[in-house]
Amino acid sequence: MTESDAKADLHRYLQDGRDAMLWKLDGLSEYDVRRPLVPTGTNPLGLVKHLAGVELGYFGETFGRPWDGPPPSDESDPESDMFAAPAESRELITGLYRQAWAHSDATISTLPLDAVGHVPWWPAERDEVTLHRILVHVTTETYRHAGHADIIRELIDGAAGLKADSSNLPSDASGWWSSYRERVERAATEAAATENQD
Repeated sequence: MTESDAKADLHRYLQDGRDAMLWKLDGLSEYDVRRPLVPTGTNPLGLVKHLAGVELGYFGETFGRPWDGPPPSDESDPESDMFAAPAESRELITGLYRQAWAHSDATISTLPLDAVGHVPWWPAERDEVTLHRILVHVTTETYRHAGHADIIRELIDGAAGLKADSSNLPSDASGWWSSYRERVERAATEAAATENQD
């Protein structure tokens, strides 16, 4: 495999994860796209905003290619990258994410996989990285948050699936899922009963 093939593969997986993140926002109201459904406050639009900052940092500052646009978060609030403020529209956040992609993609296309960078917020003894490592790191983080978005979206309206053109689910029939859930619940109950007998 040539470097360009390896880079293209990594880049394709990153882009698929990016697309999945934006797809999880489709059809949601302004409230639903922003509301927290778990105690940690995770919300779909906040995940997108966070990932915009992730890309701008890892593919920007790390390789001496800083973003010259407005920062995605407010330094006075360390958690501001995880939610959209009332004045930050969905279009603003998704537009920022797409701008981050373009900035990242320029770094990815310009530098070789073995290009060395330094992650300013990592400890000095391990802050030296390669573009290859950062591509893997950011792709992994994107998919981790896409998994969060999957669960949040299912909690909001029951929508589930891998991506717009491929659900990757065994069925889309609500009856099938009801039966499956009952089977999983039964297995959990039986396992718990066995544990209590020990």
